[in-house]
Amino acid sequence: MDRSTELVPLHYVSLGARGPEDVVADAQGRVLTGVEDGRILRVHHLGDRLTARVEVLAETGGRPLGLELLPDGGLLVCDAERGLLRVDPEDGTVRVLADSVAGERLRFCSNVVALSDGTVYFTVSSRRYPLGQWLGDIVEHTGTGRLLRLAPGSREPEVVREGLQFANGLAPSADGSFLVVAETGARRLTRYHLTGPRAGHTDLFADLPAMPDNLWREGPDGPIWVSLAGPRVPPLDLLHRAPAAVRSAAARAAVHAPFRPGRTIGVLAVDDDGRVLHHLTRRSSRFRMVTSVCTAGEHLVLGSLWEPGVAVCALPTAG
Repeated sequence: MDRSTELVPLHYVSLGARGPEDVVADAQGRVLTGVEDGRILRVHHLGDRLTARVEVLAETGGRPLGLELLPDGGLLVCDAERGLLRVDPEDGTVRVLADSVAGERLRFCSNVVALSDGTVYFTVSSRRYPLGQWLGDIVEHTGTGRLLRLAPGSREPEVVREGLQFANGLAPSADGSFLVVAETGARRLTRYHLTGPRAGHTDLFADLPAMPDNLWREGPDGPIWVSLAGPRVPPLDLLHRAPAAVRSAAARAAVHAPFRPGRTIGVLAVDDDGRVLHHLTRRSSRFRMVTSVCTAGEHLVLGSLWEPGVAVCALPTAG
């Protein structure tokens, strides 16, 4: 896990808006993302920065984060302000699928996946801090992240797992027997069993060297790509073992302090047994805070909550 190869940047594509937090690729190799001003964008021809073109698909009226393309061409969107949405890329229609759970307004919805039977699972990163104060939750280590389930045809989601440390990216296993959930605040991937004798239970899928963010599965037989949004911070590990009052005070200070992400970035690819297939890193990167990664054609595409564009990188060599 501690051995890595070089993440090779090729070029950068400006989007004219900040914060393409999640990136997903469609069957044509186009990349979709949501940005800070509420727009959903589709980027064409990312492989060539001179011909790359940005198309506006919709405006959510909130802050889109995690995305999931559906077989019928629709797009699921986790909006940090409005809840779980469905967007029609053809006409820009935005429909709210769920904006509350058990009488509590949904905020900070983070990432979403849809299963073949139409069931939707999505994460809520924090019940205490909004997106603009995300660092407070990481520092306080609240453990208020959730995994939610929305049954086909339902408008009322149910909480299937609580107590997650900043629940974030989601990806299904190839056989549909479990979900992988990124717990950013715990630097781990957690497995939530969907079938079998452990259905409804969780266990450890993988410990990670850095803080995971969004996940993306490269097709039914491909690996799960893991974006690494931030490095391990040993003083933070110590703080997480401190009394709750100490962590709360530190979090109040953190949300008001200037923040600038570091210049070491990385991504992982793992298989369905949690084995690392690729670990790519780059030091002194001009592109900071990688919060998502997907493959599009012959390239890796990186998204970032921090940057006003996406980075296009070389795919790793086989093996």
